[in-house]
Amino acid sequence: MIALAALFAVLGAASNAMGTAFQRKAAATVACGGGLRLVLALARRPAWLVGIAGVVGAAAFQALALLNGPLALVQPLFILELPFALLIAIPLLHRRLPRAGWGAVAGVVAGLALLLTAAAPAGARDEASMARWIPVLIGCLGALAAAVVLARPGRSSLFRAAVLGSASAVSNALTAALLKSATATLADDGFEAFLRCWQTYGFAVTGVAAILFLENALQAGSLAASQPALTIGDALVSLVLGITLFGETVRTGWWLLPEAAGAALIVWGVLRLTRVVPHLQDVTG
Repeated sequence: MIALAALFAVLGAASNAMGTAFQRKAAATVACGGGLRLVLALARRPAWLVGIAGVVGAAAFQALALLNGPLALVQPLFILELPFALLIAIPLLHRRLPRAGWGAVAGVVAGLALLLTAAAPAGARDEASMARWIPVLIGCLGALAAAVVLARPGRSSLFRAAVLGSASAVSNALTAALLKSATATLADDGFEAFLRCWQTYGFAVTGVAAILFLENALQAGSLAASQPALTIGDALVSLVLGITLFGETVRTGWWLLPEAAGAALIVWGVLRLTRVVPHLQDVTG
């Protein structure tokens, strides 16, 4: 089951990366402004439709991954979306990744492998009592409210981007936890029970919030400020939620040393990639 969860998570990361890359390719060909006019223009682009299919596929793969494995395993694997997005976008947009970029991709992948191998997340419970959900919801929603206050206009762009990126990470992790519970209800009790489950509507709301926070983070400041907070924050909050809600476990003791080394490699790789991406070279240049 763990291997199946990991496979679905990797496929979800790749599918989401594909969706992002193709949507960006389509958006680059549209000259009109935002709103409904932009959506209608994009809907006529095959690349945009492929991108939407990628996003839908990612959601399905994530649900299957969470149904088969612990939250503390599945969400960190979505870190692979960043290197996958680069590997897909480079040929799609006719760009060349510098050698430093390839080193950063290798660092992210190696760090993630080291972290998850050392931590060995485990846990089979898919649902949690309201006694567990209430403090989690209070903590997460409180963190999101604090982020809105802290990221008010007038603060530095780097600070606002980091705070909003962190808020998107919290929203993503909470969405995954709610999705895990809702899909378990679907699998065990059927579609009618799924529609009656409050977690179903909860993950829809928090999913939208995650997108809105991310869009504002990207608008507020550089990718180098928002992406590390988003990438690392999602994994860390998911780990906490997995342990708190679903009784998941990770190895501690001396295993914390390789776990810290893996996390450091991921942070280094993500920071490196955020600096490399704006300088991708055109292969025709």
